[in-house]
Amino acid sequence: MKNVLYGGLIACSMYSKFPVPTVAWTKERMRYALCWFPLVGIFCGAAVWLWLRLSAFGQVHPVTAGCIGAALPVLLTGGIHMDGFLDTLDARGSYAEREKKLEILKDPHMGAFAVIGGMVYVLLYVGAMVQLYADAAAAGQWEGVKAFCMVFSLERAFSGMSVVSFPCAKDSGIARSFSDGAQKRVTRIVLLIWMAGTGAGAAAYAGVKEAAAAGSTVVLVFIYYGRMAKREFGGITGDLAGWFLQVAELMALLVLTVWEKWSL
Repeated sequence: MKNVLYGGLIACSMYSKFPVPTVAWTKERMRYALCWFPLVGIFCGAAVWLWLRLSAFGQVHPVTAGCIGAALPVLLTGGIHMDGFLDTLDARGSYAEREKKLEILKDPHMGAFAVIGGMVYVLLYVGAMVQLYADAAAAGQWEGVKAFCMVFSLERAFSGMSVVSFPCAKDSGIARSFSDGAQKRVTRIVLLIWMAGTGAGAAAYAGVKEAAAAGSTVVLVFIYYGRMAKREFGGITGDLAGWFLQVAELMALLVLTVWEKWSL
């Protein structure tokens, strides 16, 4: 049991900026680290939810509320997933051979595709967040915001599932470390429970339609991610997992924004 709890500390210290005790990454503790990955999403979603509701209570301007709401997930995770997203943009934008793409993923420098893609991503994310918040605050209907806040946990459950289910593109790196160290059968079962629990919670808390819209979006992005990673890179890496998280998050936000605008 102690190693299971230590796995949670490893997951939180690796994938977030939450102040948790530092523990050694032993083989026994790594076995269950991915089981806790969705918990980081719970904290991120709760922070966004709390901020947006406080903003509505304090009548904060929608642009201010939306910009800060969009920044919170990056601040709480230290930008680790955004870093992978930007690296992947550079690698895919090169249209190079597989080995060259993998080399670009390791390059610490940022290329033009990352800069351009990052700017477009932030504009879309902030714009959608502002719109979703403004509509919810004006109508007093928060179902879309609730569903979006549940996405943070759901997408991490899918990301963890990819690490223990998809082939790895490299023999080293974060994804390989977590994949090799995981107790894969137990991790898959736990992550499936996370998926089911998050989906059921979203349906009960936010509404069946909103939960279905958000959940189906994450699933579609997950399917594309798996096929793209295998086709272009020969498997997944930590950077590609970060790319999936950021794309799933943005697409779910866009879908829910349009859904709520259409339904109000």
